[in-house]
Amino acid sequence: MGTFLTKLECTYCGEERDPREANRTCPVCGKVLFARYDLEGAARAFGKADLAGRVASMWRYREVMPVADPANVVTLGEGFTPMLRAQRLGERIGLPGLLVKDEGLNPTGTFKARGLSAAVSKAKELGLGRLTMPSAGNAAGALAAYCAAGGLEAHVFMPRDAPEANRVECAAYGASLTLVDGVITDAGRLSAQAASERGLFDVSTLREPYRVEGKKTMGYEIAEQLSWSLPDAIVYPTGGGTGIVGMWKAFGEMEAMGWVGGRRPRMVCVQAEGCAPLVRAFEEGSEFAAPAREPRTVAAGLRVPAAIGDYLVLRAVRESGGTALTVTDGEMVEAVGEMARLAGVFPAPEGAATLAAARKLVEAGWLGRDERVLLLNTGSGLKYLDVIGAAPVPRASASES
Repeated sequence: MGTFLTKLECTYCGEERDPREANRTCPVCGKVLFARYDLEGAARAFGKADLAGRVASMWRYREVMPVADPANVVTLGEGFTPMLRAQRLGERIGLPGLLVKDEGLNPTGTFKARGLSAAVSKAKELGLGRLTMPSAGNAAGALAAYCAAGGLEAHVFMPRDAPEANRVECAAYGASLTLVDGVITDAGRLSAQAASERGLFDVSTLREPYRVEGKKTMGYEIAEQLSWSLPDAIVYPTGGGTGIVGMWKAFGEMEAMGWVGGRRPRMVCVQAEGCAPLVRAFEEGSEFAAPAREPRTVAAGLRVPAAIGDYLVLRAVRESGGTALTVTDGEMVEAVGEMARLAGVFPAPEGAATLAAARKLVEAGWLGRDERVLLLNTGSGLKYLDVIGAAPVPRASASES
């Protein structure tokens, strides 16, 4: 069975576009386009029971993925990452039912593999063979890997101070790598310029419709791995915000197909204290987020001063009854070691930020001891050895042994 994709729809003004054509953002208002599916038809064609025996990757949900011809799917086995019960870690912070979903076990070591598998696959189907994007680091490595696997050309623009692992992997996969003085928005300007001058197709975060389709599969997996129930809260590290946006989209699709009920998790947006435009907008009650000035954080994936999908992240957080908060770089680095020692997961600083945030929310009484809370570790700490190694990680205390 193929995809039930029917159209692209603007998430802000409702403009519709043909998914058989190459599209980026809405031509009317410039906002984010979403892939929309015939969910009634999809629900008639397959159900939860049909997933048994399917490939253990994100493409097990192929009917609600955007690629029509399976021959165009470029996959390295991304998705269906483990859902771990972190009892020792949970007891330490007052959440004995704590869960961790470890996206660091994806190809290229981060959740970015999901979005780029979907985007590269759809680009291949549309005949777009030369792709470009800006990246704080991990997305660049994923684009390079999937273009290498699919026979497409990859051009990546990355801040010069991105983690070394990201620079090395881009070169290893054969991508054209340009290092940029500045942050990801500076890299974005150069990527857009290259797209215009050289005829490249720009697959920047939420500036094309399909990376979010890969990210949404985290939501499908969370439900399936929890026997089609959902956690009380999901704590998520937020840079560009595609993860929160994608999971919220997935929950809506599953509800429409009758796979889950109407109760959804409270979505928690976590940002670095040195770069927190979404947290500031949430606290101010704004629909959009003003760009962060002089963004600083050791977590490259959280150093995103402006996000085109800001209104979608804020909408998901507010509709879910969730919240947004910051953590410091020091809290992140300390949480890297704590998650590793007490849960056996070596997280990226971004993933560790969720632990630091969860602790704060427990202490504030926002999260309760009896709640089932899920932390999303978005990447492996192995991608950040130069960053983590530069800061001392506290040794285990007697209470942890």
